[in-house]
Amino acid sequence: MNLQTYVGRRMLVLPAMILGITLLTFVLSHAVPSDPIAANLGDQAAADPAIVAAFKHRWGLDRPLPEQYLVYLRNLLHGDMGVSITTHQPVLTDLSQHLPATIELAMAAMLLSLLLGIPLGIFSAVRRDSMVDQIGRGVSLLGVSMPVFWLGLVALFVFYARLGWAPSAGQLSPRLALPPFVTGFVVVDALLAGQTGTATDALAHLALPALVLASSALGIITRMMRGSMLEVLGEDYVRTARAKGLAPRRITFRHAARNALLPVITVIGLSFGSLLSGAVVTETVFAWPGLGSYAFLSATSLDFPAIMGVGIVVATVYIVVNLLVDVAYAMVDPRIRMG
Repeated sequence: MNLQTYVGRRMLVLPAMILGITLLTFVLSHAVPSDPIAANLGDQAAADPAIVAAFKHRWGLDRPLPEQYLVYLRNLLHGDMGVSITTHQPVLTDLSQHLPATIELAMAAMLLSLLLGIPLGIFSAVRRDSMVDQIGRGVSLLGVSMPVFWLGLVALFVFYARLGWAPSAGQLSPRLALPPFVTGFVVVDALLAGQTGTATDALAHLALPALVLASSALGIITRMMRGSMLEVLGEDYVRTARAKGLAPRRITFRHAARNALLPVITVIGLSFGSLLSGAVVTETVFAWPGLGSYAFLSATSLDFPAIMGVGIVVATVYIVVNLLVDVAYAMVDPRIRMG
């Protein structure tokens, strides 16, 4: 099986998976025991039958659940995710405004995880039981063990309140305005607009939440890279390379590290999905105007259209990222697509 056939077969599964996501999201959003009418109207208005009836009719809550799902699915096929009960804007408009901030934060966290986790895992394996290895295992343990919300609060207290090294929460300082919208990424848009001061300020605001969000993925990648590297260093071809007198640096990076990266590629895809889910907590702590803050607001107000929109977008991004990871794995290791 060539690479094109392998990718084509994986692509055929995507529509069924996305359809299942829409159904699961719809069922879960309507299975919440709380009352959306009281959450959005208040107790006084919810006691008026006429207001309640008008609210149900306005948002389609007076229809049977199967009919509501079919109507939602039909509208979704036409690019309509409904109107948010909270913001009274199309959900698609809200998502387009909040999603770039989340992707910017998640990509920065993923980049930090890779730049720190892969080298740390390699050197921990090469210098096993040394001080470097102890640091690597410590970072891995702390990253996996510490809750993101607790680490975010501690980081704000230490680096902002006590030391003053980090700026306040948010995406930009209050004195600065957002650059003209091009990509939705504030750093990129500021650079495209020639606003270097705004770009520098945006990077300063991005650094701490990205590092906090990256902590869990960093721990997983470091641990996985170390374990995979230790396994590869014990293979026969590595011992043969050493017996031939090849330089240790060449053996480590050209022969061992390339093969040790194979299982880490899968972990990277799973870690990116966890970054998207962890962004909900991180954005709430750091007042980051992304999809996580929007999801939190939607969940607290029982905004069904917005909740379903967020669920579908996050799950779709997760599926696409894992598809790209599988394709990358198949490109690196032909045995995957030949099996």
